[in-house]
Amino acid sequence: MDEGFSKPWVTTPLIESRALSEAAKCRVFLKLDNLQPSGSFKSRGIGNYILRRVAERRGSSEIHFYAASGGNAGIACIHAAKLLGYPATVVIPTCAKPTMVSKLWAMGATAVIQHGASIADAQEHIQMTLLPQDPNGVFVPPFDHPDIWEGNATTMRETAEQLGGKPDVVVCSVGGGGLLNGIMQVIDENNWSDSVEVLAMETKGADSLNQSLWAGQLVTLPKITSQATSLGVVKVSQKTFDYAQRPNVTSIVLSDAEAARGCCLLAEHERMIVELTVGVNVPVCYGGFLQSILRSRKTIDRSSKVVIVVCGGNDISVEMLSAWHRTLWGKEDIQENIEIAALRPVPTKVAA
Repeated sequence: MDEGFSKPWVTTPLIESRALSEAAKCRVFLKLDNLQPSGSFKSRGIGNYILRRVAERRGSSEIHFYAASGGNAGIACIHAAKLLGYPATVVIPTCAKPTMVSKLWAMGATAVIQHGASIADAQEHIQMTLLPQDPNGVFVPPFDHPDIWEGNATTMRETAEQLGGKPDVVVCSVGGGGLLNGIMQVIDENNWSDSVEVLAMETKGADSLNQSLWAGQLVTLPKITSQATSLGVVKVSQKTFDYAQRPNVTSIVLSDAEAARGCCLLAEHERMIVELTVGVNVPVCYGGFLQSILRSRKTIDRSSKVVIVVCGGNDISVEMLSAWHRTLWGKEDIQENIEIAALRPVPTKVAA
């Protein structure tokens, strides 16, 4: 990559959470990618993709980027494009929250178009309608491209460097699977498959990976019913499906309520306001859940290192957090309503 181009992402902190460590009875670290310039890990993958397209065109000024997004990928696209001096248009599903649409405009989007019920519908609109009308148009996929996975892999590389070695467990959210693919890529590079486990987290109603694993083939959800619209991808990438069948990966589905409770816990203990895509990761620290879910049955003790990727903080507001807190807090312990949809043997081992 030409060193003259500015990098659209930054190295983010890795901090140890005392409260979550005490709850999980191990060392729990938070990789704070909500502190990326775009507010999410998407700065890495989308940023790398855009850098490579600009390099291919030798810095041509005649490029207009088009992103299909649930919000975070669009914001990352706008940030990277504007940083490098290019316009960006985002097509977002009609289910996106008004606050997310406002954030896209505030970042400097050339246009924000609401179309379709899913990110797949938004992508089709770009490819079938917008790109044919713009000879300078470049499509920015939200997750399914090797350049995006390579950008996302920097999350895991940084984490290992900051830890001074490999973690025992990585907990990450799955929408289309770009983050999981990047994490698995680094695990393979370092031959860590036998020692690093990955928990792939989804919310019910946005669980395209988990339903695919149960079906034994890629499944397209009829629609997204989860409130975690940043996870609103009706079909994961083939690469993600392949990786998820590895023995060191476990797919887990929790309810929106548990994800919301996780957001409340992070706000209380870490003074951090994050979206449901992050909150869904937090329940693994409670009620012995982490130890029970690990496929290797390795013993988690006080020296074990668990990393939660704090992937984003755009699709959240103080009002949303307050409403969740009023609805959920104090009714029962966090572990009582956890729905685990993936406690099953690996159906097929697929080489990825």
